[in-house]
Amino acid sequence: MMQQIPETPAQKNSLFNAMNRFLGAVNNMDQTVMVPSLLRDVPLGDDAEMCGHKSDVDEGDADMYSYYQLLKSIRRDIEWGLRVSPVVEETPPRLTRINSNASFASSVSSTSSDEDYEEDEDLQKQFQYHLAGLQGVLSKLTMQANSLTKRYNQSIGL
Repeated sequence: MMQQIPETPAQKNSLFNAMNRFLGAVNNMDQTVMVPSLLRDVPLGDDAEMCGHKSDVDEGDADMYSYYQLLKSIRRDIEWGLRVSPVVEETPPRLTRINSNASFASSVSSTSSDEDYEEDEDLQKQFQYHLAGLQGVLSKLTMQANSLTKRYNQSIGL
């Protein structure tokens, strides 16, 4: 089992620790669930942790096995990165504008530097918003992995 280092109160809310908690919970789930096929067709039931957080699993396909597969897939995406589609993604227009503003900085008036500051502040707010959202999602996914592990142990009589 993975050894956990004690967290200080300031570190408890870090993205790095949220990811480690999730990865640890999924690794524990993966080590505990020796026969994943036993989870097939097992309804989510009244488990508030599982039913309260509908992920990418369709309502009709919502069984313990689909959650197991989903959690493992998310772990793989975190560890190895997202699978990139062959379609080349374009740079978002907002980022292009910021980059072009930076390249013309020497020839632009002080009004432009005010716009750059507002855009930088906007980027910081966007980052904080998405960081908080990501930490919240990771927390919910960690609870799902722990709940699935607990229910698997109950179903096999441990």
